[in-house]
Amino acid sequence: MKNYYILLIALCTILPTQAQKKSKSIKVTYVKSSNGKILENQDPILLFTSEKISLNTTEKITLQKADFPIEQVFVDFDSKTISQLAQFKNQTSVLNIDSLALGKQNFTFSDQTRKILGYNCKKATTSINSNTIELWYTTELSLKGAPTALGQDLGLVLEMVRNGNSKVTASKIELLKNVPTFLKLPNPQPKIVDQLTYKDLLWKSRFTSIAVFEKEIINFSDTSKSNDSILRFASGTIIVKKIKFPKIKKGSSVFVDVTEQSNGDAYDRTGSVFVIPTSEKISFLDGLQNGAKTLPIYENGNGEKYQGVIRTENYSPLLELMRFFTPFGVKQFNNLELKNKAWQDSVYYRQDISELTPALDDQEVWIGMNIGNYDKGGHKVSLNVSIHGGNDNKTQDNWLLPLFNTNNVMEMAGQQYATMFNNEKGLEITFEVPESNKNYKLRYITTGHGGWGNGDEFVPKKNTILVDGKEIFTFVPWRTDCGSYRLSNPASGNFSNGLSSSDLSRSNWCPGTVTPPIYIDLGKLSAGKHSLQVKIPQGAPEGSSFSSWNVSGILITE
Repeated sequence: MKNYYILLIALCTILPTQAQKKSKSIKVTYVKSSNGKILENQDPILLFTSEKISLNTTEKITLQKADFPIEQVFVDFDSKTISQLAQFKNQTSVLNIDSLALGKQNFTFSDQTRKILGYNCKKATTSINSNTIELWYTTELSLKGAPTALGQDLGLVLEMVRNGNSKVTASKIELLKNVPTFLKLPNPQPKIVDQLTYKDLLWKSRFTSIAVFEKEIINFSDTSKSNDSILRFASGTIIVKKIKFPKIKKGSSVFVDVTEQSNGDAYDRTGSVFVIPTSEKISFLDGLQNGAKTLPIYENGNGEKYQGVIRTENYSPLLELMRFFTPFGVKQFNNLELKNKAWQDSVYYRQDISELTPALDDQEVWIGMNIGNYDKGGHKVSLNVSIHGGNDNKTQDNWLLPLFNTNNVMEMAGQQYATMFNNEKGLEITFEVPESNKNYKLRYITTGHGGWGNGDEFVPKKNTILVDGKEIFTFVPWRTDCGSYRLSNPASGNFSNGLSSSDLSRSNWCPGTVTPPIYIDLGKLSAGKHSLQVKIPQGAPEGSSFSSWNVSGILITE
């Protein structure tokens, strides 16, 4: 009897190993966890591996339920190559084959062992981008593979641990009698691309990119003319194009980005990206086509007439997406050399505008861009809008209303500077909200101008917002970080005290940067009409120099 139990124990030890050796292929299911908790709603990683090749895929891909792009990784153990296969929504595919990556993987091996799913595992450690990666692998199954491209040649990796708290762990191992027919690269092979191209195509396929302008010139010239797609106004300092936006899923992120280079202008200029609302009887487009004087006039008692700056019953002002400022002559004036200064080739501005999605969602809109300048060469710009999908199939249900925009984008066509804050009344408008019990916010952009020592560009001034006569918010908009962008400002003036003009602190802007909006909580406004007032203690003129404030405001709900 004793010998029987010894024999039984021996059989129990030997039989699994013999079965494993007979297995031509293995399927391993991995689950992800963080800080000891299994991640919810995850798509489990699947590994199929044989003696010659392994495949990293996911459960949704095998069930044909995965969203595009679909990426799978094949490892050929004979040739030591890693092949990345990407399939896109338009039914195209690309392949990158790397014959060096597997051999470049370096590990530190430990004497530590542990059991995972009943198999004895050894530990190997490596570091990638300052992340410590631990791999627990077994050689008892006589096949190799891993949940990612890392560690595929060690053995069968059953757990991967990043920085001690993020894990990918095998939850199930299935021994397959035959090698699955899909465990091979497609034949014929798709287009083969280099790794950088592969990564770029994969990245760009994950979002929708809308090219609005591509290396267009914004300058001041009588020769600037419109064409079939791009309209030019104010002697070429404004460009406008009609763009059709797709449906945007709720929860999506929307970004606008601008690339700018000097094409001759050496100075820091105010720039703006905007949508022209056309739902009212009069639009800003009418002013562009027929002159600023045809736009509704705002007066506050200081004797000046300000065209098209506030909302009226039949007019909506420009909806500002982004306010940016050009640096001093980036690219065009990079020949102005200074010791240890490597000037930037261009300036890139990028901003999240997701709260403005209702103005774009499934709509055809006029998008415009301006840079105020009086230079024939002007500036070269590109503008893109990117939409990064959310997780909800519903469309956006929030609401917005453009209230005011005093940025005189038609400066070169006679639109008045925003000097209305030299009067106690400042800027005041009446607006109407459709629903009570909504949390209303004001998306507010403000920048002060007046480029001499005592001008409001260089003097901190308090901005005060009042709703229905009650002070809601007050703050001093001021930027002290302008010196951080010195390498974008080759033509900046240099002073005897060692500072450059681009270093100086300013009223909420710096040469070569975006001025982000602030969000002012207005609370739950009752349905009906309300008043809003903006007050700023604008400085007095000195000779021919004067101050002004470019402010824009959009009412939004969450």
